[in-house]
Amino acid sequence: EITKTEPGYAAWQRLAEMGLLSLPFEATAVETSLVAEELGKVIAPDPYVEGVVLAGGLVAAAGSDAQRGELGDAIAEGTHLAVVAWLEPGSRWSTKAEKVTFADGVLNGVKTPVLHADSADVLIVSAATADGTGLFLVREGYSVETARSLDGSRVGTVTFENTPAEPLGAGGDQEAALALALDKARIAYAHEALGSMQTCLETTVGYLKTRKQFGVPLNTFQALNFRAADMYVALELARSVITWATIVAAEETSTPETVAAAASQAALQVSVAGRHIGKDAVQLHGGIAMTAEYSVGHHLARLTAIEHIIGDGDFHRERLAATVGDHGVLDPID
Repeated sequence: EITKTEPGYAAWQRLAEMGLLSLPFEATAVETSLVAEELGKVIAPDPYVEGVVLAGGLVAAAGSDAQRGELGDAIAEGTHLAVVAWLEPGSRWSTKAEKVTFADGVLNGVKTPVLHADSADVLIVSAATADGTGLFLVREGYSVETARSLDGSRVGTVTFENTPAEPLGAGGDQEAALALALDKARIAYAHEALGSMQTCLETTVGYLKTRKQFGVPLNTFQALNFRAADMYVALELARSVITWATIVAAEETSTPETVAAAASQAALQVSVAGRHIGKDAVQLHGGIAMTAEYSVGHHLARLTAIEHIIGDGDFHRERLAATVGDHGVLDPID
């Protein structure tokens, strides 16, 4: 119901009052991930990862002093929502901009899907330039066609036609900065998924303990207990990998390559465990899980949406496989 109202989220100002929207400018990936995980437990529709971790992180990392001061303060205070427009039709999570171009101070082209584009005050847009992929701030002069994602959130197709744009930071090729910010956002999304998976498991176990069939609780049946145990194992494996990835992202000595590898491993766990836990939660509940009034089906929808946002399992397997040759070989006998 919240997503049907304007602007489609409810706790934004409360998050700002608690100082949680300023974390990308003051803290590490550990703190932002803790917030994302708690929001994931209740499927909060607030664009925390999109507007704070990703957009705020990009401003903090690549913006000029003036941009960090102006836009950073507005993000932290909750008065402005910034979102990153980087995906292009058919791009398959590529960070290289091709279909939106920048020349003579204006942007032309289309970005889609752009999360929360209809309620954004500022867009951070990746665009092809003579120097490579640049990042630009856009406040007006574009059109948005809004649609609903499978989890109820709003996504937009954004069209730029001679749209005035301001370079983020010093300009030039900023594909590396975008890629690093996206990998850190993937880890935060993984924590959001982790919170959602935990709620799925707790809700399912509670249902098995209270719902009766043939006069006895469902947890009397051993096969159902085994399936719940498998969900728990998947959750804890995901928690271990995602927590490790967060530590990697938070370390000052980490390189973009190590953060990328950690983000892909975390995202791969979201793909595998999210599908397993979400689907089993629905199946073990039966028909009630498919109703709009019950939370489990919404958690599965959100877990599926997160996988499509951060890249599916095939994408991250390819990313990890591409760097296998960069590592040494361990001799188990030596």
